[in-house]
Amino acid sequence: MSAAALDRLLGVLVLAIGATGLLALTAGAPSGGWVFVGHDLVALAFAGAVVVKLGRSVPRAVRQRSFGRLALGLAVTAAALTGIVGGVAWVASGRLLTVGPLTVMTLHAWAGLVLVPLVVAHLLPRRWRLFGPSNVRAAAAHGVTRRSVVALGALAFVAGAGFGTTGLAERLIGGARRFTGSRVLPPGGIPPATTFIADTAPALDPMAWRLRVHGLVDAPTDLDLAALERIGARDAVAILDCTSGWALETAWRGTRLADVLALVRPSPRAGRIVVRSATGWTSSFDLAEAERLLLATGVAGRPLPVANGAPCRLVAPDHRGLEWVKWVTELEIA
Repeated sequence: MSAAALDRLLGVLVLAIGATGLLALTAGAPSGGWVFVGHDLVALAFAGAVVVKLGRSVPRAVRQRSFGRLALGLAVTAAALTGIVGGVAWVASGRLLTVGPLTVMTLHAWAGLVLVPLVVAHLLPRRWRLFGPSNVRAAAAHGVTRRSVVALGALAFVAGAGFGTTGLAERLIGGARRFTGSRVLPPGGIPPATTFIADTAPALDPMAWRLRVHGLVDAPTDLDLAALERIGARDAVAILDCTSGWALETAWRGTRLADVLALVRPSPRAGRIVVRSATGWTSSFDLAEAERLLLATGVAGRPLPVANGAPCRLVAPDHRGLEWVKWVTELEIA
């Protein structure tokens, strides 16, 4: 495989890693399982391509004393290895791995977020023309060489072998994961207190708390906790699948969004529900999902803890934890 073809392949693979990684943040239904398998395979193939790239580029960079390019290349390698080794260790260990307060899955995700801009910075200054339409068409016109086919086959084998080996190691150890990769915690408890980035618990007075419901509705309203309870409290069992790498099935108590919508009467033009937190965090759902969405005020038979979103949080089955908005203060019907 030529140097130009290898660089094109690296560019395509890193875009695929970024795209599947972003999709994985919100793919919570089993029908989205392909996203996680694809992400794993593409990442392992990328690791093999990086090794090939290093074998070619490092000796040349040292001979030419291109130490700036060498440093950037090593930074790309470090980010790639951190993400890929972390992902492999997460699967093969069969348990919930942590480094200090962070899970290895969190470190894996952050390494991926760092990797994409590093690869762009590494490839584009000298290789950006390779990705232009004219150069891509010219490369396609020359056809795929036998060497390229062999190299692609080898990378596919590396990815498949790595995927199968880590999965086998996990099964032998007895580890349990969901299709998302999250470790399954013992059911029925209170979820661990985790937040996304710096989305820390706000100071909310439950007595003063109000839920504002507005937008394309006939009867916008503000609800306190007592009014929300009067609409109709019910129990529901749902799995909270956190992007930091754990999943917990437990019982939640609260009010269905469908019952809140019946109170405010959405316009026929309405199609979305926007759920907002006191911190500014926002998720949006199709109006048809309201039957399954719950505004929870309790969990595992107890009042909802502040760290878990009290006085009110969203429960969204078949969505990842990023969309289970905590400290809900507003519903906008759009």
